[in-house]
Amino acid sequence: MSGVFDHETYLSPLTWRYGGEAMRHLWSEVHKRRLLRRVWVALADAQQTAGLVSAEQVADLRAHQDDIDIAAAEAIEREIRHDLMAEIKTYAAQCAVGGAIIHLGATSMDVLDNVDAMRLRAALDIVIRQLEQVLASLAGRIEAEAHTATIAFTHIQPAEPTTIGYRLAQYGQDLLIDLDELRRVRANVRGKGLKGAVGTSASYTQLLEGSALTARQLEAQVMASLGLEAFPVATQTYPRKQDWLVLNALAGLCATLHKFAFDLRILQSPPFGEWSEPFGAKQVGSSAMPFKRNPITAENIDSLARLVAALPRVAWDNAALSLLERTLDDSANRRLLLPEAFLLTDEILRRAQGLVEGMHFWTGPIERNLRDYGIFAATERVLMAAVQAGGDRQALHEVIREQSLAAWAALQAGRANPLAELLAADERITQFVPADAVPGLLDASGHVGDAAERALALAAHLRSALTPASTSMYEQGAL
Repeated sequence: MSGVFDHETYLSPLTWRYGGEAMRHLWSEVHKRRLLRRVWVALADAQQTAGLVSAEQVADLRAHQDDIDIAAAEAIEREIRHDLMAEIKTYAAQCAVGGAIIHLGATSMDVLDNVDAMRLRAALDIVIRQLEQVLASLAGRIEAEAHTATIAFTHIQPAEPTTIGYRLAQYGQDLLIDLDELRRVRANVRGKGLKGAVGTSASYTQLLEGSALTARQLEAQVMASLGLEAFPVATQTYPRKQDWLVLNALAGLCATLHKFAFDLRILQSPPFGEWSEPFGAKQVGSSAMPFKRNPITAENIDSLARLVAALPRVAWDNAALSLLERTLDDSANRRLLLPEAFLLTDEILRRAQGLVEGMHFWTGPIERNLRDYGIFAATERVLMAAVQAGGDRQALHEVIREQSLAAWAALQAGRANPLAELLAADERITQFVPADAVPGLLDASGHVGDAAERALALAAHLRSALTPASTSMYEQGAL
């Protein structure tokens, strides 16, 4: 039960270490109970329209809507073992006039599932806004590095040249897919509505008999007050497939950020040495090895992303194993599942923002690797020039293969790449291509095709997909 928590007892790292304050507050118990009361006030307000309760009763509920008393509610819960009823009793005790009509006609999930839908939507607003900020920063880095040639790697082996901007554009393209999916999921978040114990609205139909409203009209009025659409049909709960769709979208986003962070970790390794994450002036890399500059932010992203990736499976079980009109075996895990998924994603996005803005591209290693390995890819230019001068493509291909293997052996032995010299001294090549032209043809820095143009176009597309700077509904205080 609640009290003053400190580090003498177990605290989730999400309580204090990971996740932002806005997301943490959104999933807080106090905020949840305020939203519960908001639903009860909206229900009572609609019931006043139907003539079932008085304006004074509704006004009394509204006056005490924010008077959350968790200690009192938990004392009641210890006795009755029903958390929602404990909150109802706590609220009712605060409302001398309106307390008797709280939750009239409703079942627990009429309230709880609408609250969860509101929290899902507000949490998605925060994630989407964070992702847009990452994309805005990434677009700037793509534009700045669109023309910066670098060696590309396939199978984690040197391949042909690309540009840093074009590599970054791959992450941007995936993140844009994630943004589209998050927006789609957010637009389709629905509440249960007011449909009673098994979704048939039987209790409301009976309660409203002879009144000015039908059960569906009552539901529509309440949901309009909450700013939330309802599923057209439901059981005791809203379809648990909704949770799975939301968590899948979060996991998809985290997959993209995991790849970005993993790539950075590889490129920060000294044998590559091309990229590095920010490193503070007083930052300690290792307790044993003072020289270490470990990519701890990227490693943290990958570590947390693995956990997010595992959560949709639990949501899948909740959807697939919700038998008939409802079982309760989803309730306990959803108290963990939903806030954890969003808080983890929140932390991953916060750290990704820092990486995108602060990562460094090291000119020396980039040029070294391009010089040592890009030359192999550029042999294609020598081959084409020689064939155009009348050479046999197959015979020349074998010459270049032979000399490339010799050059690769020299590199493996720690010597400088001798390929340019080997080809410029090979008469089988120079009979078609002048020796002094070979080094220029083997300069791979320009062998990047239209990578720069495509990178710049992608950056422009990212910018066009972003919404104007704004705050989420939660940040505006609407929830």
